[in-house]
Amino acid sequence: MWRKTRKPNPGSSCVGVDPNRNWDAGFGGPGASGHACSETYRGPRAHSESEVSSIVDFVRSHGNIKAFVSIHSYSQMLLYPYGYTRQPVPEQAELHAVAKKAITELASLYGTRYKYGSIITTIYQASGGTIDWTYNQGIKYSYTFELRDTGRYGFALPANQIIPTAQETWLALMVIMEHAKANMY
Repeated sequence: MWRKTRKPNPGSSCVGVDPNRNWDAGFGGPGASGHACSETYRGPRAHSESEVSSIVDFVRSHGNIKAFVSIHSYSQMLLYPYGYTRQPVPEQAELHAVAKKAITELASLYGTRYKYGSIITTIYQASGGTIDWTYNQGIKYSYTFELRDTGRYGFALPANQIIPTAQETWLALMVIMEHAKANMY
């Protein structure tokens, strides 16, 4: 049930940084905390965490990534940028249509219902997020899944739901990947 990284914070007895508030995309803005004991602590600077900087280095060195998917739990949502600003991304209509198609395909297997939309309009404002940063690096098809469930089990999803969750999520992932492949930019 640990959300944060495990690196000690100098000058605090509280450990870790929320890695999904540590990216250089609206870093330090609303929806991220400057207090080391907070679950949404952003860290001392953008990309300060090794987990984040490793992905940053990979994305920057690769240079030809067309889709990026971050997978979290829980809430049953498929989200796209932005989380740190209400300014819609230029391709919002396309990202929204792909998300709708993806969650429709996901629901076709077991009837699981997902909400979808931009982070800030669907869940809450969150600065320093992964897919906002990847989108700003030119990866148009940047999405976050918040997997099952909607709160009954929360982070302690029963084992008998793990494989069905993977199966239905795979269907949605394929929609995103096939769309990215067919719409190279």
